[in-house]
Amino acid sequence: MPELPEVETVARSLAPQLVGRQIAALEQLDWERMVETPAVERFRELIIGRQIRRVGRRAKWVLIELDAGWTLAIHLRMSGHLTVHGPDAIARRHVHLVLQLSGGERLFFDDERKFGRVRLLDAAGLAALDAAHGPEPLDERFGVTDLANILSGRRITLKQLLLDQRLLAGMGNIYVSEALWIARLHPLLPACAVNPQEVGALHAAIRQVLHQAIAHEGSSLRNYRDGYGKRGQNQEHFLVYDRANQPCQRCGTPIERLVIAQRSSFFCPLCQRL
Repeated sequence: MPELPEVETVARSLAPQLVGRQIAALEQLDWERMVETPAVERFRELIIGRQIRRVGRRAKWVLIELDAGWTLAIHLRMSGHLTVHGPDAIARRHVHLVLQLSGGERLFFDDERKFGRVRLLDAAGLAALDAAHGPEPLDERFGVTDLANILSGRRITLKQLLLDQRLLAGMGNIYVSEALWIARLHPLLPACAVNPQEVGALHAAIRQVLHQAIAHEGSSLRNYRDGYGKRGQNQEHFLVYDRANQPCQRCGTPIERLVIAQRSSFFCPLCQRL
């Protein structure tokens, strides 16, 4: 599933292609269940004619701000990607949503596994989406004390906590594994057991791995592409993720893989002792 860096990259790459354009038509919607709200017929009525003002991100949602107070929120889930194409492009079989734009271009939502979701939100709906997620780890206002408060008193594992979108927005398997390795923290360590020095190290590690991944335009392991259809390059810079049985880049100990809450975790048993 695309995580914060991938969704941020998608939003940044879509912005110059979409901002200022008008949605001229809903050309295709052949998997109506992807539209969570409003009802599909109402969605069709409201989306046509809207002008795109801004493209951004909240947590793992791409937010396409429209006029008249509406926001098109899209979650890519496991296999979705959003790309802009010319008027003659042929939609592949897994393209389930096509928005025709003024000027002739079209926005394709390609989602092979049909897990992606779309919401057309008014101000109240957008506020509810915002409230359902924790702070953004790259927000300059998110400090070490804020992370300490999230960890304090919680006995769940660090891995589970950092994946919980209600507590911290945008993190997933890849960047949790990478950040914990940099901070030398075991994924099974109870969150409440992290000492103040380790909280500072974890805060810095989270920001480091996210900034690096954005600089490399995300990690393309399977379906992920940016708004131009390009693969990311961050998978070439993984420190620990998907490196089971390979030597740790710090100490040479073979990297191990654990399954925590049905998610893969990669760690060094020597550098990240429990």
